[in-house]
Amino acid sequence: MISGPGRPGATRYVLFDVDGTLIDAVDNQRQVWRTWAERYGLDPDEVYKVALRTRPMETFAQVVPDQDPGECLAALHELEDEDVRSGSYTAFDGASELLNTLEPGAWALVTSNYEHRVRGRFARTGLPVPKIVVDAAAVAEGKPSPVPYLHAAAQLGAKPENCLVIEDAPSGVQSGLRAGMTVWGVNTPTAVDGVHRHFRSLHEAARNILAFASAVHPGRLEGSATVE
Repeated sequence: MISGPGRPGATRYVLFDVDGTLIDAVDNQRQVWRTWAERYGLDPDEVYKVALRTRPMETFAQVVPDQDPGECLAALHELEDEDVRSGSYTAFDGASELLNTLEPGAWALVTSNYEHRVRGRFARTGLPVPKIVVDAAAVAEGKPSPVPYLHAAAQLGAKPENCLVIEDAPSGVQSGLRAGMTVWGVNTPTAVDGVHRHFRSLHEAARNILAFASAVHPGRLEGSATVE
């Protein structure tokens, strides 16, 4: 943890989304929702479109309002847990080196998934798990609410203005922005609305993330597109 220039004692922190940012799990998520939708006789593609922008309980309310949401959630959790055990997925290029280089205690995970699944996926892909993991069970409001990222900052003892959020999804980007943090987008061909910087891959962003954590002035960062 390194103090920022001109701000004595100010430590920089990095807060990472997980799925789509550190772990390549898009195909897994799509398959889980496909299997779930087929159980209920629904169009998998239409269900997945809703699931991408809402939390599970909100998805159920839209696509199966006549079904018991508790039973729907149990079925989804069963499929997701099985995916952790048997699904095929990988960490994005550069993730391991980046996380192992950052100072312990200076970064956290902020995910809409559950911690036991994150730990299972990280164990299988060799990624280190930080001390702070803010999951779906840790907060009452999920992304795009600022609550998840603010909760992570509070757990780290960090001020929002000293935090960098790494995201790939619009809801996560909005969550970080509403929390008053710097937000960089990764792993998308074009910039998500609102991001301060955009990188086509996590690998391209890694050097710049480490520079931020080391308090290098943003004007000296390389390899990214600044979004006006």
